[in-house]
Amino acid sequence: MGKQNKTLGEFIIENQEEFKYSSGELSRLINSIRLAAKVVNHEVNKAGLVDILGAAGETNIQGEDQQKLDVYANEAFIKTLTNREIVCGIASEEEDDFITITGRNQKNDNKYVVLIDPLDGSSNIDVNVSVGTIFSIYRRVTPTGTPVTLEDFLQPGKNQVAAGYIVYGTSTMIVYSTGHGVNGFTLNPAIGTYYLSHPNMEQPEDGNIYSVNEGNYVHFPQGVKNYIKYCQKEEDNRPYTARYIGSLVSDFHRNLIKGGIYIYPSTSKDPEGKLRLLYECNPIAYLAEQAGGSASNGFERILDIQPTKLHQRVPFFCGSKNMVSKAEEFMKNS
Repeated sequence: MGKQNKTLGEFIIENQEEFKYSSGELSRLINSIRLAAKVVNHEVNKAGLVDILGAAGETNIQGEDQQKLDVYANEAFIKTLTNREIVCGIASEEEDDFITITGRNQKNDNKYVVLIDPLDGSSNIDVNVSVGTIFSIYRRVTPTGTPVTLEDFLQPGKNQVAAGYIVYGTSTMIVYSTGHGVNGFTLNPAIGTYYLSHPNMEQPEDGNIYSVNEGNYVHFPQGVKNYIKYCQKEEDNRPYTARYIGSLVSDFHRNLIKGGIYIYPSTSKDPEGKLRLLYECNPIAYLAEQAGGSASNGFERILDIQPTKLHQRVPFFCGSKNMVSKAEEFMKNS
């Protein structure tokens, strides 16, 4: 069977030995995420047809208005992961606190916790722009059989055992890694099956795309302003092309394939940055590094940061290795 014909299910079974502690649990967990993604994909694709667009009238822990589809996606992932009893805890960007999952016998021997951004970029749904789901999986650090604690979720990104995203775009794709490179699978909507379409994805070391919201330019640190000027300077293979969708999954996905850098820095309005370390930056940084790219807060590697709270924010520089190190140079020199 050719690489292009391999399904996600077959790929998971074939690569099960890569999960060093697992007796099939991590495989079942990835399978559950695949299932929930299909459900959410179905809703995203019909979002223009039914009353599921727009705000749900509630705000999440970050004080952002929750879109109805955000709430739907959040419930879909939590329900799928809970019903299958394959994780012992879930933390979602949409929930104030983590969720403890106990089994039918009030005891849970599962070893994994999942952190999830159920619908990243959801403000773009009304205008039919790609959105995504981001997920991150850790092995718990507290003893199995006991309820999970905050400590299980506040692990540095380098401890992730798997991470990935689903992009709901012109075609729906799951891109994920279990620490052995990055692979992408595209959904055939006619039969509901994901096929391996992007084996062994590698991020080019250099690129000519920079993705940053230049509308915030006046609020950026001097190092970021200097880097943007560098990107725009006519010299060598510059000026670079500016491409910014405003949906992290979509921006990263494009730069992963084509080469580029994504920047969401600290600003005078948001001194800690806007993106969440646990739900967005860690999983995306893990994928970037697995594909040969790099991710930093401007001064240190994202995956080395020790989280101190569930909804912690950090500045984020991510993408092609040489571009990220050049941006870091500008940050350090300013």
